[in-house]
Amino acid sequence: MPKIKVIVDEDIFDERLDVYLKDNTELSRSYIQKLIGDKRITVNNEPTINKYKVQINDEIDIDYDEMTLTDIKPKEIPLDIVYEDEDVIVINKQKDLVVHPAPGNYDNTLVNGLLYLCKDLSDVNGYFRPGIVHRIDKDTSGLLVVAKNNEAHRFLSEQLKDKTCYRKYIAIVSGVVENNQGIINAPIGRNPKDRQKMMVTDVNAKEAVTEFAVLERYDDSTLVECNLKTGRTHQIRVHMKFINHPVINDNKYGRKIIDETGQYLHAYYLSFIHPRTNQRVEFKTDIPEYMKKYISDKGGKYGI
Repeated sequence: MPKIKVIVDEDIFDERLDVYLKDNTELSRSYIQKLIGDKRITVNNEPTINKYKVQINDEIDIDYDEMTLTDIKPKEIPLDIVYEDEDVIVINKQKDLVVHPAPGNYDNTLVNGLLYLCKDLSDVNGYFRPGIVHRIDKDTSGLLVVAKNNEAHRFLSEQLKDKTCYRKYIAIVSGVVENNQGIINAPIGRNPKDRQKMMVTDVNAKEAVTEFAVLERYDDSTLVECNLKTGRTHQIRVHMKFINHPVINDNKYGRKIIDETGQYLHAYYLSFIHPRTNQRVEFKTDIPEYMKKYISDKGGKYGI
């Protein structure tokens, strides 16, 4: 009997189990509900119900009758590998690249490219997410770490949970930010009018904290560094919109769309404790050329 294991690797806000599995497997919602009713889907080794709200690090096991999953095929996709050893791969992900397969896109993801380069990836996060410890948005570029084995994966996941894995971003936002630095402490939850969006709200929300510092100011925009103290979905994009300085070129939360290059947000810094050496390692990467061009056109100096 085929099995799927899914581990929830992000904070989900008020998301029912059946809805979450529909979006993260190729099984239909009605079939998922049937499996739940037959007690063939467990969460943390316990039977559950459709209305169960998934939580980060939940381990979901699915027994199903027929092979309906699309084979995930290796594909040669150009990847910028910053570092690699027997336990981890650090990748500078380009914009427009989805991290893992999902319904509608099985062939052109980071995972497809990883499978082409590496046969040994962790399976902690299940069939669709081999090696994937954490994600960044399709239209966000920058650093993320991939696990080659389950021991490394669990070690890195604990650091994400304990907030000892550090991630910093560079963003260009609309408007001139007055304060040189600040802390945005505002809870984030799902937008009830559009479940693809998040928003600052007190309803079914979780703590979200972003530190920011101004790097350069331009006539109608600002270059900022953002330091994540929590890891909520779309956190920087939602928080910068909340203080009326949305990320430029952000089609979901922004107001200033210049072109089709993608949102001006880049994960430039990543630091974690290595799972084998137990020593802290850190990685930095340059901002993309389209962000450099914008800065140069504005007379800025950062990264030029």
